[in-house]
Amino acid sequence: MISRSRIALSPTLTVFLCVLFLVCAAGCSSSTPPPSPFDNLTFTVHDPQFARTVGQLLGPPLTPGNSVTTLVNGDEFFPAMLQAIASAQKTITIETYLYWSGDIGQQFADALAERARAGVKVHVLVDWFGTHCWMVNRGSNNENYFRQLRAAGAQVAAYHPFNLGDPATWAHLNLRTHRKILVIDGHLGFIGGAGIADEWSQNAQDPAHRRDTHYRVEGPVVAQMQSAFIEEWLESAGQVLTGDDYFPQLHPVGNQSAHIFKSSSTTGPLNMHMMMLLSIAAAGKNIRIESAYFIPDPLAEKALLDARRRGVHIEIIVPGPHTDAPILRHLSRNRWGSLLHAGIEIYEYQPTMLHSKLLIVDDMWVSVGSANFDNRSFRINTEANLNVLDSHFAAEQSALFEKDKAKSRRITLKEWNKRSPLERLRGGLMEPWRSEM
Repeated sequence: MISRSRIALSPTLTVFLCVLFLVCAAGCSSSTPPPSPFDNLTFTVHDPQFARTVGQLLGPPLTPGNSVTTLVNGDEFFPAMLQAIASAQKTITIETYLYWSGDIGQQFADALAERARAGVKVHVLVDWFGTHCWMVNRGSNNENYFRQLRAAGAQVAAYHPFNLGDPATWAHLNLRTHRKILVIDGHLGFIGGAGIADEWSQNAQDPAHRRDTHYRVEGPVVAQMQSAFIEEWLESAGQVLTGDDYFPQLHPVGNQSAHIFKSSSTTGPLNMHMMMLLSIAAAGKNIRIESAYFIPDPLAEKALLDARRRGVHIEIIVPGPHTDAPILRHLSRNRWGSLLHAGIEIYEYQPTMLHSKLLIVDDMWVSVGSANFDNRSFRINTEANLNVLDSHFAAEQSALFEKDKAKSRRITLKEWNKRSPLERLRGGLMEPWRSEM
């Protein structure tokens, strides 16, 4: 008879085996994703039906007559934004997920306060979690800026503020606005991935300064950008902004067709997800993706694999060793096996944190803005992307993608298979929380 003491496991070994089981179960799960709503798509982004579908079925119509200027890194986009603020005569609306203290934060506070004192109607909307929560803002003393702005006559509101003593606010803590929007006098807009913080300043020349892209926008599509801001302003400040000061008559200024594509509690949290799935399903030749947080859900992963089976060439650039969320990097890398096995090329950006969000399909369709390629952007956050249907703009973004790829290291399937046990453990442990990432 075997003694029970001889087969008893120590607590440490028991915990280890339980963790090992969970990791293996997560990594070996063979659950089949539900069919994609676009599995039977019969057109590509070059077909006029694509523009009608993405504009009429999922979002506002694509609007012709726009001009979009690409601004690479803080040395380009911060001076352009501050110059635009200084030129404002009637209104400024600005929405951001992050507004941290530092030199950049002070420059924006000074510029916005100066315009408010001059009689310009200034509205500043910040996400409470991204801007005020100590877990995110790293001790940022940004409240001084908001007092400065209010004293100058600007209106400042926080999206879904949290109050420990008010249980009604608890349910909203996980619901955040991740949008980055600036609109001047209703006719000039900026949109992209950058927060207002020193981390985005300068030129991504070292790990302390992030690589990101913002876009200067003119033309009729700016009205859609303004509408996206006012949607969130109404929810946060209880005020609708109307009239010519916010919505002036806009005339064509360029040749690009574009729209602002958003997801929110109003338009539906899955809207961004559906747009991404449609874009991938409509690819006939190539897909290029840059994302600060690349954690595709089963439907998005299936869409990418289906595209590969159609012969679509897919390249993805993600952050490398420099990231503000190492846990998410482990989770992301844990899911690359099927993608790499299918021949999808994955690159890790090396010089610094890559924070840009970019999707290019068939050298024609481009989506840029605040949405990452993860479940949080697809299903939880409120996001805003600028979508452009234009081959010249797509070529410009593709050239920028190639520059980033030249500073990246390709991860092969052979290398991925040789991940250390510790890396596998880290990735597997995060799998149960994948839907919140």
